[in-house]
Amino acid sequence: MSDVRHVLVLPDRDAAEEVVEALGERFGVAEEPRLVRDALAGEDDAEDAQWLVVLRDEGGVLDPAELDAFAGEWDGWREEP
Repeated sequence: MSDVRHVLVLPDRDAAEEVVEALGERFGVAEEPRLVRDALAGEDDAEDAQWLVVLRDEGGVLDPAELDAFAGEWDGWREEP
């Protein structure tokens, strides 16, 4: 069993929270993903932050291309490790 992690980058907190909810419905993700605020370099304003959804995929069953397309529905993307 591998410890694969996927990181989805979203433009704002609302989008990230919607993605977390939809992950369970669309992909059957049982473990709650982590939400992480990622401030852009040199930006102090909270409005200029991206939000990361960190998702564990221990069995390696989630398709990276499908996750990328899924995040794209919220103007986000899957970050390559």
